[in-house]
Amino acid sequence: MVAKIKSGKSLIGALNYNENKVKQGKAILIAAVKYFKDKDDLSFHDKLFRLTDLAAMNQRAKTNTVHVSLNFPNGEHLKDETLIDIAQDYLQGIGFRSQPYLVYRHEDAGHPHCHIVTTNIKRDGDRISLHYVGQNESEKTRKAIEVKYGLVKAEEQTKQKPNLKADVSAAEYGKAETKRSITNILGFVLRAYKFTSIPELNAVLGQYNIQSDRGSKDSRMYARAGLVYWILDKQGNKIGVPIKASTIYGKPTLKTLEEKFKLNEQLRKPFKAGLIKTIDDVLAKPKTKHNFQKGLQEKGIQCILRQNDEGRIYGITFIDQRNKAVFNGSDLGKVYSANQLSAQLLPEPPAKKLVTWIL
Repeated sequence: MVAKIKSGKSLIGALNYNENKVKQGKAILIAAVKYFKDKDDLSFHDKLFRLTDLAAMNQRAKTNTVHVSLNFPNGEHLKDETLIDIAQDYLQGIGFRSQPYLVYRHEDAGHPHCHIVTTNIKRDGDRISLHYVGQNESEKTRKAIEVKYGLVKAEEQTKQKPNLKADVSAAEYGKAETKRSITNILGFVLRAYKFTSIPELNAVLGQYNIQSDRGSKDSRMYARAGLVYWILDKQGNKIGVPIKASTIYGKPTLKTLEEKFKLNEQLRKPFKAGLIKTIDDVLAKPKTKHNFQKGLQEKGIQCILRQNDEGRIYGITFIDQRNKAVFNGSDLGKVYSANQLSAQLLPEPPAKKLVTWIL
């Protein structure tokens, strides 16, 4: 079992998240503990006000919301009653025995899991400390629950080996377990492709709806050389919960990748000249952006253009799919940089206007 605790100051936000999943048919409320009505008789406001009434007892507290997810691997088909018992044991273990809480069973991530919504403000206004609760009480409680209910241990869940077959398909959030999907895709991509930077890696991972992320440059994760992996939706937006690189089979952390970058720098060299020739052949005749990408694709080269809102190209990456070699445009030479190439491309023709004749 893997337990994740999020704290904040928006009880309505945590509740809305789960209630929206219920409306979408992706979750169900299975328990409302220390409420004054049966769970099936509770309105949205009943659920919310029970928690906000307690939170109001301490106006100084900056944090009044606790949102927990308890995650289980595929194969652990737990009944609602068992999930409710596990949630109760977990909350008691981290010091929330006297608190009201809601338990939602979710069916939207490819693996069994439930969410718990509660508050850390007690009836007398005292605040339940969340300091190190994840490292201390949560870990102890999680391990005790695994033994009591005969669950797969969290440490064993991190040992999933990747599928190294070449027919790895793009990740689809909710279709399969997030960690399993990311593990399989990374296992194939890291073995097959020759890339030399995080942006080049992401150019490849984007084909599979995955993205590696170091966080913003002013974040603690970036400063500590941390790395996580996300699943992306069809619009390219991050979705679900990020997976830490250190918990994935093979540990594809930034340190590990940087060692691979150095090796790949040499491994991709034999394919540089051939890629340049292919690009030159396609550019022998004037091309628009669309026709340029299409012409390269016909020759087994994927061209990824990064553009701003005005359509200006500020980055370009080439993926030689036959040789699995990845190059940033400028690595091929100045003439193949984003600025130089965009200057060579013709503007896209204006869309044809639909003319309606009125007779």
